[in-house]
Amino acid sequence: MSQPELLSGLSAVANQYDAIFCDIWGVIHNGRQHFPPAYEALKRFKAERGPVVLISNSPRPRDSLVAQLASLGIMEDGFSAVISSGDATREYLRKFAPTGPAWRIGDPREQSLYEGIDIDLNGTPETAAFISCTSPYNDETDTVEQYRPQFEIAVQNRQVMICANPDKVVQRGDKIIICAGSLADLYASMGGEVIMAGKPYAPIYDMCYAELDRQTGRAHDKSRILAIGDGLPTDVLGANGQGLDLLFIAAGIHALEATDDSGKLDPLLLKKLLDVETAKARYVAEALRW
Repeated sequence: MSQPELLSGLSAVANQYDAIFCDIWGVIHNGRQHFPPAYEALKRFKAERGPVVLISNSPRPRDSLVAQLASLGIMEDGFSAVISSGDATREYLRKFAPTGPAWRIGDPREQSLYEGIDIDLNGTPETAAFISCTSPYNDETDTVEQYRPQFEIAVQNRQVMICANPDKVVQRGDKIIICAGSLADLYASMGGEVIMAGKPYAPIYDMCYAELDRQTGRAHDKSRILAIGDGLPTDVLGANGQGLDLLFIAAGIHALEATDDSGKLDPLLLKKLLDVETAKARYVAEALRW
């Protein structure tokens, strides 16, 4: 596959696009602080070109995410809308809730996912009708393997796992932590059925297109949408599956794989990284900036 074009800034190609679908974590913040050049780039695009739809694999619904962004100094002048994996996942939770109790796996702070849904979250591996997974119980200390014994029981009971965050890992500050997607991978490898609605899967993109059409008052043109992200199995493969041009941010979770010993972006290493997944990116940048 062809080598991505190295961009010095978004301004070099902004006039080719009418809208942006931009990842959040790893592109505009790291969970501890926002990246001012990225925030400025999105503000400029929104003011000068068109809508910026933030697309996140967070299990939290939109309102919770907007509040989190504000706490990190990212205000609504930098985006037009926020669509989350949590928003897309709620439709599956409503469908499965009447079947019986859910075994809830995740941080209690992610309770907002369930607000307004009549769902019993008191199930166990032995008693649940299905699993709702938003994250490890403690993403600072848990390991994937510690879930295996309980997953063995759940697989035997044919419980479907609804995974609200397909991300496998994320960077928080200077640490890489596991996400719900890593637990879903283990469950699937053991023979369990997994349902996911976030990136790279279609439901979250369908919500983004609908929101974009609402923002502009007209039908979208995929060739005029630029996707931006740093996650290979989520942002990159998601954009590829939708036929969207992609700006790959190489300073994110794949930084060590795409940079040389001096920390400089290496186009050959990047291409090798993409080729492993039969993935492609039209553009690449070390970080998002105008």
